[in-house]
Amino acid sequence: MKRRVVITGAGVVSSLGFGVDQLWNAIKEGKCGISTVERFDVSNYPTKIAAEIKNFDPTQFIDKKEAKRMDRYTQYALAATKMAVEMSKIDLEAIDKDRAGVIVGSGIGGIETFEDQCNTLFEKGPGRVSPFFIPMMIANMASGRIAIEYGFSGFNECVVTACATGNNAIGDAFKVIQRGDADLMVTGGAEASITPVSFAGFCSQKAMSTNEDPSKACRPFDAERDGFVMGEGAAVLIIEDLEHALKRGANIIAEIVGYGCTCDAYHITAPHPEGLGGIKCMNMALKDAGINPEDVGYINAHGTSTPLNDPGETRIVKAVFGDHAKKLAMSSTKSMTGHLLGAAGAIEALITAMALKEGFLPATINYNTPDPECDLDCVPNEGRKADIKYALSNSLGFGGHNATLALKKYE
Repeated sequence: MKRRVVITGAGVVSSLGFGVDQLWNAIKEGKCGISTVERFDVSNYPTKIAAEIKNFDPTQFIDKKEAKRMDRYTQYALAATKMAVEMSKIDLEAIDKDRAGVIVGSGIGGIETFEDQCNTLFEKGPGRVSPFFIPMMIANMASGRIAIEYGFSGFNECVVTACATGNNAIGDAFKVIQRGDADLMVTGGAEASITPVSFAGFCSQKAMSTNEDPSKACRPFDAERDGFVMGEGAAVLIIEDLEHALKRGANIIAEIVGYGCTCDAYHITAPHPEGLGGIKCMNMALKDAGINPEDVGYINAHGTSTPLNDPGETRIVKAVFGDHAKKLAMSSTKSMTGHLLGAAGAIEALITAMALKEGFLPATINYNTPDPECDLDCVPNEGRKADIKYALSNSLGFGGHNATLALKKYE
């Protein structure tokens, strides 16, 4: 019999705030975390806005000396983990740390460190490159650092599947517990790629919105959408075997019940025109959860606000859910958080879990002009109460990666 897996703690670092309460209150209020970029000069960039974190002080969460030896994405990950551990009320002395593991992914890793050290190399020579360059840059260091910090010596890895990373990390951690290889996992995603080179790369791809109005730039499912808006931050979940959680009297946010993972095997950036990989992925998550399409009341969409993604995802949902597609809600919270790339699935899984726990459907804000190709209920502009039992969270990444999580209200 499959072990049941529940979410017992969460932490988040985002442009909408730090910690679950700040994030969830902002989501309920429909706040927009997007603003003009201040970290570097964007006057020569076609895109000038992002969901940038302005007021993060790593020393509130991490030893000052150690923080200097971490890329920003690792700082975000450790800060989110500290909040998650505190929320979960784990007794770190009582648990079996050989049965506690970490899977925290990053789509890009330490790109800020990479850019800084390249500048150092070109300006001052190879002898001035930091000895911490490589361990600061590599994408697995968040998982490694978290394990070192808490002594969690069990299953440990880093998932890198572009924008599907966060969901894949959580899904893989879910399976580790479900099959009995761990009792507790720290899982999620972290990203800090609002940097000059990274920004320039996405701009040259013409993937990001060039709208300079933060309240209009990210408008998923809207006919006037023109590209995604980059975000940054981290979201980390503590997930546990249900019996392990109940034994220690844990507070349970929601239950993870299904996971789907496929690849379009089609194109490096464009989604499959018929959405075949996405359809298989969502069906796989439903089958793994043992539920029918009609059981699902809400989908947290990948919903990037790009010309190709939004109608493509709408077609996928219609193919999977048939007539029921018109009865369920599917919103994109990227309209508020921006697109956190490798951390997107993680923050959206957390939002989905809170939607189930609180009985509230988050809105797609900035929605003004309906698109006939995106004609499902996107919960436009204002969230609303709804008692839902099952919800899905979708993530689709460059390379054709698809990942879907199925979550259930804990009862």
